[in-house]
Amino acid sequence: MWITFSLVTLAWFSTAQAGGNCEHVFDECLKQQQQGGGPWTRCYEDRIGSCRQSRSQQIPNFIHRRVSWSDKVEASPTPEHSVYIPASALQRSRGSVSDEEILLVASVINSTHFQLAPTRSKARLFTPPDRPVRSVLGGLVLAVRAGNLPVKNLSQPIKLTFKHNKQVGNGECVFWQESTLNDGGSWSTEGCDTDDTGAEFICSCNHMSFFAVLVNPVLSVGESDAVNLSYITYIGSALSIFFTVISLILYICLQRRRPEKAIGVHLQLTGALLCLHLTFLLCSFWVWHLNENEEGWVCRGLGLFLHWSLLATFSWAALEGFHLYLLLVRVFNIYVRRYLLKLSVVGWGVPTLVAVVCGISGVYGKYSPRNADNQTSSAQICWMSSQFPQRLLVSFITTVAVPCVLMILCNSCMLGLVVFKLWGLRAGSGGAESSGWKKINREKGMKLLKDCAKVLGLSCVLGLPWGLASITYISLPGIYIFTILNSLQGVFMFLWSVALTCKSRSDNNSSTRDPSSQKIMTTSFNN
Repeated sequence: MWITFSLVTLAWFSTAQAGGNCEHVFDECLKQQQQGGGPWTRCYEDRIGSCRQSRSQQIPNFIHRRVSWSDKVEASPTPEHSVYIPASALQRSRGSVSDEEILLVASVINSTHFQLAPTRSKARLFTPPDRPVRSVLGGLVLAVRAGNLPVKNLSQPIKLTFKHNKQVGNGECVFWQESTLNDGGSWSTEGCDTDDTGAEFICSCNHMSFFAVLVNPVLSVGESDAVNLSYITYIGSALSIFFTVISLILYICLQRRRPEKAIGVHLQLTGALLCLHLTFLLCSFWVWHLNENEEGWVCRGLGLFLHWSLLATFSWAALEGFHLYLLLVRVFNIYVRRYLLKLSVVGWGVPTLVAVVCGISGVYGKYSPRNADNQTSSAQICWMSSQFPQRLLVSFITTVAVPCVLMILCNSCMLGLVVFKLWGLRAGSGGAESSGWKKINREKGMKLLKDCAKVLGLSCVLGLPWGLASITYISLPGIYIFTILNSLQGVFMFLWSVALTCKSRSDNNSSTRDPSSQKIMTTSFNN
C-alpha cells in the first residue's frame, strides 16, 4: 500500500511541476520571459496542455476540457469569440495516442502582451502621424490549442469568429509568429483567410496558434465636432448662396456685353452650385420637422433634387475641363454648332436621367448617419434613405466612382496643362525682358502671385476641392478642411467672376497686356 501511495504522490508531484495550476500558467510564463527564459508564448503552449484546472473556481474567458477527437467541436471562451474545429483537425492533433478524448484549450489574452520585434516596431515609426495605425480588434487575442501535437496545413481549416459592434474597416485575420531571435514577433496572414459579414469577422486558418484580427478603425466624429461641422456647413452654404446669386448677375452682365461660350459654361456651373447649396439647406432644415421614423414625399423629393444638383455640379465642372481642353489643346478659336446646347444636354440631361432612375427605385428618403458609438446621429438629412438596402452601392457609384473618373482626374490633368503652358509663357517672355536671375524684381514677384491666383481660381472652377474627400478618411482636420472649402465654393466662384469682370474692363482700357496672363485668362472668354 505504501508503495502505491508513493507512486501516486510522485505522479501528482511530476504533473504539478510540469504544468501546475492553469490559473497561474500565464503569469508564470511572463515571469519566465522576464528572467530570460524565452518567449512566454512557447512556454504557454507547452504548459497549458498539462496544467490542472480547479473545479471549484473557473477561470474567466478560459476553456480547458477534454473532447472526443472523432467529432467536431465548438467552443466560445467569450460571447464575442468562438472557434469551430472539424474532426479531421482533432484527429491530426491526437498523434499516436490511443485515447478517445483529447484536450481542447481556448482562451482570450490581452494583445498588449504580444510585443512586436524591433525591426517591426521601427517600421511603424515611418507611419504618417495622421494615418490610423492598425490595431487588434477589441485588444484581444484568441489562443487555440488541441491535442498533443501542433498541427498545420489542415485540409479542413478551423474557423474562428470575432464579433464586433463598432465601426471598423479593412479587417484582416492574422496569427502570432515568433521571431527567430526571440526578441518579439509579428502578425502574419499566412494560412488564414478573412470573411467580413459586417457584424463579425470569420477567420479560416489551416493551423492552431494565437489568432487576432487587425483592423483600421474608421475615423469617427464626436458629438461636439459634428455640431461644429454642421454650423460650418450651414454658414458656408448660406454664404455660397448669397455670392452665387451675385456671380450669376455678373455673368449675365458679361454675357450681354461679350456673348461668349466660356461665360455661358461658367453661368451653368454657377447655377448648379446655387441649386446644390440651396437644396442642401432645405434638406437639412426640413428633416427637423419629421418624426423619428417618418420620411414623407417632400423629403424624398428634396433628396432627389439634392442628388440631381450634386450630379449637375460634377457634370458642369467636368464640362469646364472639357472646354478648357478644346481651347488650349485642340484649336484656340474653335467653332461647334450649337455648342452650349450640346453641353447643356450632357450637363443637365445625364444628372436628370440618373436621378429619375434612382427615384423610381425608391432610393431617396431620410438619411441617418451613425456616430462613433454606433448610435443614430442627430445630423440627419433628406438624401438617400438609410433603409434602402443598396444605398452604399448607389451612393458610391453616383457620387464617388464616376465623379472621380470624369471630373477630378480629367480636370487635374487640365490644370496641370494650364500650369505647364503658363510656365512656358513665363519662360518665353522672361528671356526678352531680362538676361538672368539678376533681374528678378518686384514686378516678377507680382506676376508670380497673379499666376498662383489664376491656378487656384481655375482649380475651384474645375471642382478640384471635391478631390479632398480622400483626406476625410485620414484625420479630423482633413474633415474640417474638406467641409470649409466645399461649403464656400460659391464664394470662390464669386471671386473668379470678379476677376473675369476686372480682366474684361482692363482689356478694354489698356493696350499693353501681359502675354501669359492674356492667354490664360482668354480661356475664360474665348469662343
